[in-house]
Amino acid sequence: MEHTLATDEIEVVLTTDGGTITSLKYHGHEYLWQSDPKVWAGQAPVLFPICGALRNGRATTLSGKAVELAKHGFARNVAFEFAGGDASQATMRLTWSPDLPGTYPFPFEFNIVYRVEGSTLFVSFEVKNTGEEDMPFFVGGHPAFRCPLFEGEDYTDYKLVFEKPEQDVPRVDGATGLIDVETRRPAPQTGLELPLSHELFASSETVYDNLASRAVTFERADGAHGARVTFPDMNYLVIWSMNNGNYVCIEPWTGLPTCSDEDDVLEHKRGCIIVKPGEVAVRGFAIELF
Repeated sequence: MEHTLATDEIEVVLTTDGGTITSLKYHGHEYLWQSDPKVWAGQAPVLFPICGALRNGRATTLSGKAVELAKHGFARNVAFEFAGGDASQATMRLTWSPDLPGTYPFPFEFNIVYRVEGSTLFVSFEVKNTGEEDMPFFVGGHPAFRCPLFEGEDYTDYKLVFEKPEQDVPRVDGATGLIDVETRRPAPQTGLELPLSHELFASSETVYDNLASRAVTFERADGAHGARVTFPDMNYLVIWSMNNGNYVCIEPWTGLPTCSDEDDVLEHKRGCIIVKPGEVAVRGFAIELF
């Protein structure tokens, strides 16, 4: 099922398949990557209840329960329920079931609330613990923007502009997706700016594990058009593309793949959010188009 949100400036198409976005238009022009299975079939997957990969796909909880989840969890691969909405706001809902892929032994209700205002899409991840014990989880966004946005432009005509200077970044194991926090290199941008090129993604994504910025702007070099992603309560950021893909992903996450200095206890992972029985934890981000 699809549902459309719209203002005078933007139009957003949502789908119950993965509870996500399939189109993001500004004054009628598509900004969201429109998927190509030969390159990357995704568009803007929702990452839940983990971000990235667990070591060998497994972890345990502090109480000794087993957790087995594929990379980025199961939300992106299952059907959500359309829980209501209108032209300016809509909610996609996923309710825990033992039939969900993998093993995640924590009952929950996961609502994704999408709201449009002016030229901005607001995305709110609302996780309710419907079980009887503390629930650990992680959540993240993964929107892919077309690059270039317009005919006649080139991938290298674009850049990312960070809110604040960033320092160094860890090595990502391209085979496992896990993070070697002890092996580091300087962040690839110069000052606040990161020029885009396919070579930037030749080996792996760039993971910012000591992130200072809470906003990144994707724009043409002259600032003519682009998208600003803001994420005040998301502590990590991943920048990624396939090295032959005409898109760039700006991914605000609350957690990371398993890091080299971590054990395999889920609650010990960086950024783990604990929500108590009956309570709701809320995180999110926004995309402003121009």
